[in-house]
Amino acid sequence: MTMSKGSNTPVPTTVLRVETSRRAGPGIPATEFSALLLASGRIRSDADHVTRDHPAHPSGAVRHEETRRDGDHVTDVLAVDLARVEDTVERIVLAATADGGTFGQVPGLAVRITDTDGRAVAHYDNTGASVETALVLGELYRRQGGWKFRAVGQGYGNGRDGLAEEYGITARRETRRAEPTPPELPRSAPESRRPDPELRLPEAESTARPAKVTLTKAAPAVSLAKQGATSGALRVNLNWRMREGRWTKGTARDLDLDLCALYELADGRKGVVQALGNAFGSLHRPPYIHLDGDDRTGASNDGENLTVNLDHTADFRRVLVFVTIYAGATSFAGLHATVTLRPQHGAPVDFSLDDCAVPSTVCALALLTNQGGDLVVRREARYLVPERGTSPQRTVDRAYGWGMNWTPGRK
Repeated sequence: MTMSKGSNTPVPTTVLRVETSRRAGPGIPATEFSALLLASGRIRSDADHVTRDHPAHPSGAVRHEETRRDGDHVTDVLAVDLARVEDTVERIVLAATADGGTFGQVPGLAVRITDTDGRAVAHYDNTGASVETALVLGELYRRQGGWKFRAVGQGYGNGRDGLAEEYGITARRETRRAEPTPPELPRSAPESRRPDPELRLPEAESTARPAKVTLTKAAPAVSLAKQGATSGALRVNLNWRMREGRWTKGTARDLDLDLCALYELADGRKGVVQALGNAFGSLHRPPYIHLDGDDRTGASNDGENLTVNLDHTADFRRVLVFVTIYAGATSFAGLHATVTLRPQHGAPVDFSLDDCAVPSTVCALALLTNQGGDLVVRREARYLVPERGTSPQRTVDRAYGWGMNWTPGRK
């Protein structure tokens, strides 16, 4: 299957052949591909950084097999045995760096994954690069006892330094080898592409968790610290079921809900994390909030997910999590949405949205406020009705006094 940026698909827990490819030729920067095995969002040592010069992970789960050239196409091949990946490894990131130029000058960037029978299980053409000198093309990650692949397509303008800051890799420099050269190399003009934002901290389940907390109208707030959630990742999940009604305009596959967050940091900076405008955020740099993708069908079991880095609780003043209807309905009536906050440490918190009886296209879900160094979660479940000509984002901004300037955007 060919994937779009931010989408994901299940992959079998078996030996996968992962091919990362690009075009090469005069004026096109040399490119190095690598795999990063991440535990709690970072590599544990240089051994978790598999490259052409360091081709095998000690576990045997990831191995760089070859770099081959067919005409002007160069392909790096990894063998990834998902059944052998250590339990502490949550993600395998497929990264690339460009030497002597940017990825806007590297045409034909793609990832193709096949199973043991040679069947394609995922294919992603990265068509959005420009000024980046390091890219995350995709990632294999654990999900509900299995594995998935996500098309990422996000990058950094500072090359290896960006990867080092995000994932903890050292500044070791690989030995540059000449690209495999065919008898004749045709000229190819570099293509121009465009960028995007950052990544997420994976969820990691503790073996013993406190009982779930359910927020209601009578008991709408909870302290994360009192539930043991003082560090690690807080994952906010939105899921929904659609039933026919006067405000729906198609099937569940036509429905596109967007999970978003308005943030205000302790230093006064304000902004929004959302798929619109590719404002996906970052976990290890301000705003310490990341949207892991854009579920455009409403048919995914994952729903939409935001992750908040609780290691930076002191940097938050307040965070408002809200959801908008981008397409497929003109109100939340009949959508049966459920919100769950799953901290890496501590009790999960959940609540359902009440039945909506108004033509609302934006709903404030939860407000997180810093109260003396403790993040307190308050259930909002507040349906808002935008005035004519007013966007859902501007509507929720006005309702909560964020005071931001907005311009039209698309995704």
